[in-house]
Amino acid sequence: MPHCIIEYSQELAQEVDVNLLMKATFQGAEQSALFTANDIKVRAIAYDHFYSEIIEKLNNSQQRFIHVCCKILSGRTLEQKNNLSKTILSALTCLNINSVSISVEIFDIERESYNKLIS
Repeated sequence: MPHCIIEYSQELAQEVDVNLLMKATFQGAEQSALFTANDIKVRAIAYDHFYSEIIEKLNNSQQRFIHVCCKILSGRTLEQKNNLSKTILSALTCLNINSVSISVEIFDIERESYNKLIS
């Protein structure tokens, strides 16, 4: 834990190595000091198609985006979750990607209903 899922506009892959996005997200999660390195999992999903009203208003020019969703086991304080969000955002900002919207969201996974099997 956590599971960090990066959603990004496919167009960014032409400019930024997706592995760098994953590494920055990993480093941000690690810098939060909430998890050990072995527990952090990061994956990325590219989107070719997406819609936003602002894109329509800008004559269909692409709004490039990176959105990170971190799923963590419940029990952390709001301050800890805010710190996690900020450290990941800061790590991604250090990549100096121009013309991009970057957002980070933290979700609690209920401990009581979470199950895991490693085989």
